Amino acid sequence: MMSFHPILVTNLLALLVLVLWLYLAFLRGNFWRLEEDNLEPKPLEKWPHVVAIVPARNEAATISRAANSLLGQEYPGEFSVVVVDDQSDDGTAALARKAAEEAGATPRITVHSASELPSGWTGKLWALNEGISAASGKAPDFFWFTDADIVHASDTLRRLVSGAETESLDLASLMVLLQARTFPEKLLIPPFLYFFLMLYPPRWIADPQKRTAGAAGGCILLRRAALERIGGLASIRNEVIDDCALARVVKETGGQIWMGVTRESVSLREYKTFAEIRDLIARTAFTQLGYSFLLLVATLLGLFVTYGLPWILFFAGEDPAWLLGSTAASLMTVTFLFTVKFYNRSALWALTLPFAAAFYGYATLLSAIRYWLGRGAQWKGRAQACRGT
Repeated sequence: MMSFHPILVTNLLALLVLVLWLYLAFLRGNFWRLEEDNLEPKPLEKWPHVVAIVPARNEAATISRAANSLLGQEYPGEFSVVVVDDQSDDGTAALARKAAEEAGATPRITVHSASELPSGWTGKLWALNEGISAASGKAPDFFWFTDADIVHASDTLRRLVSGAETESLDLASLMVLLQARTFPEKLLIPPFLYFFLMLYPPRWIADPQKRTAGAAGGCILLRRAALERIGGLASIRNEVIDDCALARVVKETGGQIWMGVTRESVSLREYKTFAEIRDLIARTAFTQLGYSFLLLVATLLGLFVTYGLPWILFFAGEDPAWLLGSTAASLMTVTFLFTVKFYNRSALWALTLPFAAAFYGYATLLSAIRYWLGRGAQWKGRAQACRGT
């Protein structure tokens, strides 16, 4: 019977780890370089008509600031806003109207009350669909989907539209700057961006020859013709990861898509505890895996091998495993350092990625357990992606 010497097994594992990190560092679209959006506003002969759709469910804490940032857009073309009050019970709609009145821009904002969530739709997609219906008489060239907890720089829309028109984009998206002030945020939010870009490298998203399609749901500019081509949002009505699903169907139907990273648009949502970030991850993690037990096991094992094993080899390995593992750990740290610097944090935070990966593994396992227990993806009092739905 064939047997393997423990040292040989260790060396083979170390080689595997190094190969993984060589691939991630050099063959995964340079996702870690965090190239900020390069959508420089260029003059257009005619600026397209845009309607912003803002889904808002119990967003009293942020809706006023979000609405003001939209009303402050320095956009040369026709532009209006539809705030969709999605069954809020905290005065969100009234605050949106008040923000418009105080800005002297009441005609530019419509506050639309969404009807009851129908079976087969996820909450955000239904709210967006309601906003599109409310704006149907305006026949805009673009819809701008933006969340009720995001503040945009005054030139954001101008840059997005200019880039979309210049590059013939059907969908342009910006990953906004997430808060990273509390200790849980400092430890876990930069890795959130790092892991997201690893899954959806922006260069691959923009490449029509690659199948990779992704978007950041907090800021999506979508050409109306592309929306009609895919059959409207009804074509993805039950998707939990709605932003990437939208990008996928747009790309599959021949559309050109793009996603960038920006500091100029900022999320106001705070995550003060580890539990809040845990729930953020658990909401969609098992959905990302297609509710597959085998993919769950593979993911948890992959997280350990990719992020934990290099440092185990660094501290406990012997040559050549030590050298291979140390090289992998160095690649991990250096690539993550770009994200740490993006958040203006000390370089020492780059050493914390294995701890964050362990937390994300725990949240992913919890996501699966919640799904199996029939609790699904919890968001604003609603359960989505429950087992059997």
